[in-house]
Parts: sequence; C-alpha cells; structure tokens
Amino acid sequence: MNFIDRLTTINRKIIYLVLAIVIVIPLIFPSPQKVRVMAPVEKLFNAVDTIHEDKALIINFEYDPQSQPEVEPMGLAVLRHAFKRRIKVLVMSLYVQPLGLAKSALDQVVGEINAESKSNPDSIIYGRDFVFLGWQPGFYIPILGMGESITNVYKTDYYGNKTDTLTLMKQTKNYNNVELLVSLAVSDIPIYWVAYAQNRFGLQVGAGVTAVSAGDFYPYYQSGQFTGLMVGMKGGAEYEELLATRLNIHKRRKAGETLSSITFAHLTIILLIVIGNVGFFIKRRKR
Repeated sequence: MNFIDRLTTINRKIIYLVLAIVIVIPLIFPSPQKVRVMAPVEKLFNAVDTIHEDKALIINFEYDPQSQPEVEPMGLAVLRHAFKRRIKVLVMSLYVQPLGLAKSALDQVVGEINAESKSNPDSIIYGRDFVFLGWQPGFYIPILGMGESITNVYKTDYYGNKTDTLTLMKQTKNYNNVELLVSLAVSDIPIYWVAYAQNRFGLQVGAGVTAVSAGDFYPYYQSGQFTGLMVGMKGGAEYEELLATRLNIHKRRKAGETLSSITFAHLTIILLIVIGNVGFFIKRRKR
C-alpha cells in the first residue's frame, strides 16, 4: 500500500486519538487565546460599563450543568466587571436548577475581590453591593411583577433574609432603578425579558447564549432589542479580553483557555478533510 492509499484509509480510531490529544493538551496546559472583539460583545461591555451609580444591574442565571462550561465564563466575566466598577448587582433565576451554579459563580468572584481588599469600602458586601434574590415560581409572574415592586415578588432572598430590610433593596424598588438586565441562558428566556420587561417597562436587555442557539437571537440584536450579545465560548472569551485590556482584570480566563481546544480541534478536522480529498482526487486521476 503506497502513501496515498494510507492517507485515504486512516483508521477512525487514530483520528479519534489525534482529536483527543489536540483537545486535551490545551486544557492540561492552559493558555488563553487572544481574540478579536466583535461589536455585539463590545456593545454589551459598554452597556455594563456605563451603568449609572444610582442604578443596578440584574444578572439572570439560566444555564444548567450541561451548558455550564460554555455559559459560566460569561457570568464570571460580567460579575467581575460589575464589581470592579462598583455597580450594584441583583442575581436571580426563573428556574430552580441554576440556583446552585449562580451561587457558585457569586462566591468565586466575591471571594476573589475580597481576598485583595484592604478595607470595608473596598470589599463586596452582601446586602450593600449585591443581593441574591433566588427564585420565585410562575416564570412570567416575576418578570412582570418586578416592574412594579421587586420586594413584593421576592419577599425573601436566597438566604432567607427579608429583602425589604436590605440596604440595596431599599434603593432598588423596580425596573426604574435598574439600567440593564443580562440574561445568561440556554433557552429562549432572553426573548421573554424583551417581551415582558423591555416592551412594557423599557428595561434594557443583554444576553449570553450558547453557540448552537445563536441564530434565534441575532435578529433581536440586529433590531436593537438586545443591547449586546455574547455567543458561545467565543463571546465569553471576547468579554474576558475586554476585561484584561480595558480594566486590567487578569483572573483566570476560562473561555479563552477552552477556546484553544476548540480552535485546534477545528483545524485538525479541516486538515483531515483536506488530506482525504487530496488523496481521493489523486487516486481518481491515476485510475
């Protein structure tokens, strides 16, 4: 068997092995991939960056463990951005499942900042700088109800505290006191925020979604209904890039690190396709 025949009859086990190697090695030896920041992510970054000091940011966590590797880096990036700028943050979910993941992301970012803080004003304090509202049943009911009164919908927070006793909630009555909502989701939940919170109350909405669902959300960004949009691992890596270059935040960049594995896997697949096609045409020409 000559060289061309070998190229066109590579055992699939070898192909799987090669793919496994190019995917795993960048994860074992992580190195963030530098990315070009596109307009949808930059607009979302700018929207968060320009929130007025008397307004709050709502982050809606709606991803599950299966999509956590893809969407969680977006949540970490937005939290780091908001806390760096001392923006007041409300965290919530419309489903029960994401609550543990939201708490994990909050604990990580708050821990990072407080570990470097030297005084109370520099620290991130619960009830003063952020509140974890948790979850309330009804799906549409919380979205609509928060436009009238957030504390009436969330009478207690995730930890059981009465929300109307928290300093931040005394300042944040409803959407009039919120400048932007960012929905991190694996379903069409960001669209419901547009339909029920934006159309009725004028709330700005941004979104972070999985790559496979991007086609459903780009029309809302193009129409201006989404202030900004992060899509997949690339979107998270772009936001991390902006944090590093504009705010000098150099924490671990999970999206940028994982993007290297995805890039090498795609390049390997393209190379194998090219090799297979070249071998096919050479053999056909010989015949």
